[in-house]
Amino acid sequence: MIRVRLFGRCRIYHDPVAPVLRAPAQIGWEGWFRTIDLVTPKRLKGKELLMRTRGWWTVEPSDVAAVVEEHGRLVVGEKGELMVELSDEKAVEKLSSVLSERFGNQVLLSP
Repeated sequence: MIRVRLFGRCRIYHDPVAPVLRAPAQIGWEGWFRTIDLVTPKRLKGKELLMRTRGWWTVEPSDVAAVVEEHGRLVVGEKGELMVELSDEKAVEKLSSVLSERFGNQVLLSP
């Protein structure tokens, strides 16, 4: 398996940017009649993290997800970075080519 980073063009500055999960999302609970002191940490999955780019990237993240999922799997790396997991180097080249055809230079892969 090969993992590559997924970047999109920033809507404001037009440079490549990628979301990074800095800490797990914290879900708390609030009761109608009582206080619940329970907080549940939840790590976002690859597609969930990609969807957070809506409004930040120049392209629609659901369109990117559809293309990427045809060739590989969206995952979150060890350091929280958005990545695509692919079977081999040929799959990386193929995905890169399809992304370029579909989105131009707006979505990029990086080792």
